[in-house]
Amino acid sequence: MSKVIKILGTGCPKCKAMTGVVKDVISENNIDANVEKIEDIEEIMTYNVMSTPALVVDGNITIKGRVPSKKEVLELLK
Repeated sequence: MSKVIKILGTGCPKCKAMTGVVKDVISENNIDANVEKIEDIEEIMTYNVMSTPALVVDGNITIKGRVPSKKEVLELLK
């Protein structure tokens, strides 16, 4: 079953870095996932996230306010 991943962020360098890490982990590990980048501030606020970037996996906020390591992302997606 495909994972639904949302990256919440307005396009700052940290948000772009998180997007890169997540996409790298997905491709390097052949993970079936759909990645959606959400940059609209009002939509981000519906998640009650005050610091970006934030990573949402299958509807659960898993990381916020920092760029995770590839190892950390892989653990979340297993």
